[in-house]
Amino acid sequence: MVSRVERWRGGNSTGPDHQFASSSDRHGGQHIMSWTRSEESAVSDDYLRDLSSKIAGLWRFLGRELKIPQQTLDRIGSNNPGDVTAKCYQSLFYWRKDSANPSKQVLENARRAMNIDTEERSDSSLDRQGDHKVHPVTEQQRLASSSEKTGMWRYLGEELHIPKSVLDNIEMKHSREAVNRCHDVLRQWEQTTSEPPRLVLKQAQQKVNEIYTGLEKKLTAALKMTYRKQYDAIQPIPYIRDRLYRIDRIFVEGGVKCLVAGSWERLTSYKDILKDERATLLRVIEGDPGYGKSTLALEFAYDWGEGVKGSPVENVRILIILRLRQLGGVQSIYRAIKWFLLSEENVQVSDIKAVIESCHSVKIILDGHDEYPDRDSEKQNDIRKIVMRKMFQDLNVSLTTRYLPKHYDQSARRYKLTGFDDRARDEYIRKAVVGDAGEQAVRRVKQKLKDNPILSDLCDVPLIFVMFAHMAHEKEDFRKFKSVTEFFLYMISCFHHHLLSKMRDTNVGQMRRFENDHASLDQMAFDGLSKEHQQLSWSEEEVKRQLGDDCCEYYVRLGILIKEEVAAGVEIRFYHKLFCEWFAAHHLARLSAGDWDSSVLEYVHPYDLQYLYRFACGLSQDSSEQLINYLRSLPGGDKFTILCLLEQTGDLKKFVNVVSDLCKKTLKISEDDNKLVQRSTLQLLEIASSHGVPTVCLHLDGCLFEAVTAGGYILLNSGLHVPPSSTLETIEITGKCLDIPEEKMIRLLAYAEKCEKLRKLTFQGKQLLIPVSVQAEKIPPSLKTRTIEVLLLHSLDGLDYNLNLIEGKWVKHGSATARIGDVDLHSGNQDEHEWMVRELTRASAAGIPISCLHLDGCVSEAVTASGNILLNSGLHVPPSSTLEKIEITGKSLDIPEQKMIELLAYAGECERLEKLTLQCLIPLSAVPAEQIPPSLKTRNIEVLLHSLKGLVYDLNLIEGKWVKHGTGTAEVGDVRLHGGNQNEPEWMVRELTRASAAGIPIARVDIDECSAVADQSGSSLALSSQVSLPILSTLQKLEIWDRDRRMDNTEVVGILSYTAQCTAVKELEFVGQILPDRVQGAESTLSTLRSRNVSVAWLDSRSTTKYLNLFTGRWEVSRTSLI
Repeated sequence: MVSRVERWRGGNSTGPDHQFASSSDRHGGQHIMSWTRSEESAVSDDYLRDLSSKIAGLWRFLGRELKIPQQTLDRIGSNNPGDVTAKCYQSLFYWRKDSANPSKQVLENARRAMNIDTEERSDSSLDRQGDHKVHPVTEQQRLASSSEKTGMWRYLGEELHIPKSVLDNIEMKHSREAVNRCHDVLRQWEQTTSEPPRLVLKQAQQKVNEIYTGLEKKLTAALKMTYRKQYDAIQPIPYIRDRLYRIDRIFVEGGVKCLVAGSWERLTSYKDILKDERATLLRVIEGDPGYGKSTLALEFAYDWGEGVKGSPVENVRILIILRLRQLGGVQSIYRAIKWFLLSEENVQVSDIKAVIESCHSVKIILDGHDEYPDRDSEKQNDIRKIVMRKMFQDLNVSLTTRYLPKHYDQSARRYKLTGFDDRARDEYIRKAVVGDAGEQAVRRVKQKLKDNPILSDLCDVPLIFVMFAHMAHEKEDFRKFKSVTEFFLYMISCFHHHLLSKMRDTNVGQMRRFENDHASLDQMAFDGLSKEHQQLSWSEEEVKRQLGDDCCEYYVRLGILIKEEVAAGVEIRFYHKLFCEWFAAHHLARLSAGDWDSSVLEYVHPYDLQYLYRFACGLSQDSSEQLINYLRSLPGGDKFTILCLLEQTGDLKKFVNVVSDLCKKTLKISEDDNKLVQRSTLQLLEIASSHGVPTVCLHLDGCLFEAVTAGGYILLNSGLHVPPSSTLETIEITGKCLDIPEEKMIRLLAYAEKCEKLRKLTFQGKQLLIPVSVQAEKIPPSLKTRTIEVLLLHSLDGLDYNLNLIEGKWVKHGSATARIGDVDLHSGNQDEHEWMVRELTRASAAGIPISCLHLDGCVSEAVTASGNILLNSGLHVPPSSTLEKIEITGKSLDIPEQKMIELLAYAGECERLEKLTLQCLIPLSAVPAEQIPPSLKTRNIEVLLHSLKGLVYDLNLIEGKWVKHGTGTAEVGDVRLHGGNQNEPEWMVRELTRASAAGIPIARVDIDECSAVADQSGSSLALSSQVSLPILSTLQKLEIWDRDRRMDNTEVVGILSYTAQCTAVKELEFVGQILPDRVQGAESTLSTLRSRNVSVAWLDSRSTTKYLNLFTGRWEVSRTSLI
């Protein structure tokens, strides 16, 4: 047993806060104990909270004094933005957990080293006349001043008349830590003043606060004005410049997912990205091109600028949103803020830095890291420092990007924009397209989308859908398209037509030449995308040099090229990267049409530039074959090969060999695939089926929504259907938490029947719920004659099953001997319970031995009326004919006598059961022998009860009595009953009673913080956990621990009476209570204790051990006087 000293120091949050030191002196049998009160040394949670509230602003300094690692302090700062009290408490909590000596004395020494006074003083004392003359600035006040408005350190220095050269030196010395700069300013001021008065410092701070307030108001007003210009002028279609929208008129929420423990979980709203409390301070928001990353940033700008209620930025003091594509060559983020957000404001870069470093509530959104010109540069700049969490560690930073940065903090929380679903598309049509035109106009736009199934998936991309919806609404001649390339051709032609219709009086012929001949633009786009570090913008001079002035201006007026102010001047970029890929595809189509060198595509990765390849294949039949062969040579290139193949609108006969080669590999549809990729794989399956091309395997991985619909199709979670295929040979279904009941299983077998060449149907996955059996008469007869294999792979312990199609039963697959080892079911996951119970039932039905079933804390009722064990998940565990051992643990599980009898009957139903072990609340009384199933007695089954301290009892099945298991000498060691947990004391009390009844010695019982009170007869002790401890005839020592509990004479006498009836007790000890000086009215009890030479001791709150004189009833310090 853990000693009292160790237990009191062990940091158990439910235990007392006193600390004991114990030593034993054998001279004269004396036991000497020393007491140290918690107020002197123990560091409790309440103490840490109180200290944190007093010195919150000094948490970093105290942490360093306590030798807490710098990275730990940085992490604490990041996890508790804007809450210095929480930072202080977390750092102290870490120190207490990690320190070898977490005592108050260590904290006191640290405070003294920093000269911190934790006594609270009223600030008004500083204003008393003359107070500044007698109260110089203390280190505590210096540190506290350094922790407030840290970025305003230079302003404070100027108010304290510190020379500029000194301030410059301080800035160079502490380039990263503003709080250290502020601290040095105050130290420098003290060195130049004989006795720095507090009042002067306070007046300087008040002046600095006034400056800060003015600067913050100025900055926020200017930022909101800048953002308003951006979100008030949104162009859904770039060539229609006379129609601008405010962001709230067109913003529609698309899908958002968050990566949690390796799986993408769907969020309910874009607001959850910044509200997510699980997130670290760096959030990476990923999204394919056109999925609305920049629009989302503008929506946050709108929420902040307009004070939208319920928004996660509603109460943010400062919101910084920077478009990273503008920041090429800009080293300082403060300078970037000045140039691109506050260029028209009379504010200095130093002012911006001071406010951001001082403000307690700042959020930063860095938009478009994939378009950041310096994203792959090895040079250090502020953006890279922020992304690596080496700058702004305490600020909330969000980064939008097409793909993950090469260098970023790996602890960042990742989010993914998944585009528009049907609901979002409907909302956008009503909100931004048709306006008041009514439902008929809505239906007309939706019908045009329905008429273009090839665009259905593409319109998951918000940018594409927005342009599609507006054009479909405005153009009566909107036609059907066979490919994405056809749609883009039509869309670009609309751009040109709209512009030319406005230029009747200009040189239309020249404009048409720019429409038809754009080779220079194509090459510029391709050269930019094919570089190792993609170039997505060009200087205005460079574009005009390559295209010519007139062509450049034409495409700018068209809306396809955009002029933008950047640090180096004016740059030109494409309206969106998709347009850059469109023009680059023209150049690639020309390159690959004849003899070509594929090395030009070394850096053109299809994962990043899939539309470039798709457009090129759709633009030229001659180039598509070369490009498709190239894609097939790349690792994982098959998916992109399929997408490019589907851009072919002519005869596919020349590509049958390609289809055949693709179908020789497994076609996989995954849960993580977007709808576009899923549909393309299904289209390939249909092409193979219609051309008689054998398909080796279709693998559906975690993407099933419903096994088979009433219409006979497999339904995916994307809403797509998988039709039967006449050339498909194998179907693999994997995943978890998918329930396929018997009715769906029968439909799936009927689906398999329609796949004429199918030879194998396999299921595999943790928690894939497959029926235990199938009605044989409902299995399609043709499956039985075609010898199709239906397999369930990697069940419990890796076991494989084969469905017997004649009988509808699962049998062990293969000839090797099978056995299932130990199976553990714990409290919690219902899906796991259901899967395990089903697989246990399947194994039992197949005659496969099961070594052990351990039910740990998950049993709700031992045995129900139906004869099954009921789990707390609501599931039933039926008896198993092949189960060899059952273990049931759970100290809160109460199994009364009748349930015990039913449990034994359950064990009798388990034909191969050899052992039943229990660790729960079992009746103390014997089980009626006549109600124990006779089969248990003849089979010699062991029924064991695991009790205290490794003690084991055996149920005698003949007599129904619990007896000690084994032949060795048994003893229960030291047992502690604590008042914090009701279930544990109840189980312990019952097992103590069982041990006492069996005559097993009990060395010691500590009753700890239980407010034990004896009943009138002293025959039991009532504990605060509503459990009563009966007389223990084999108990040898009893200790009662209650810190500062005041006990009256009646309570003391009751405990003495209880002790007297515990006939083996030799020692009784009270610890921590306040007891009366004398015990009265207990002469008979004292006489009994005296006759047995029982020692009664009391360790009081002053570290003094006293002993009860059993003659006089008085407490005395010396034991010698008791003899």
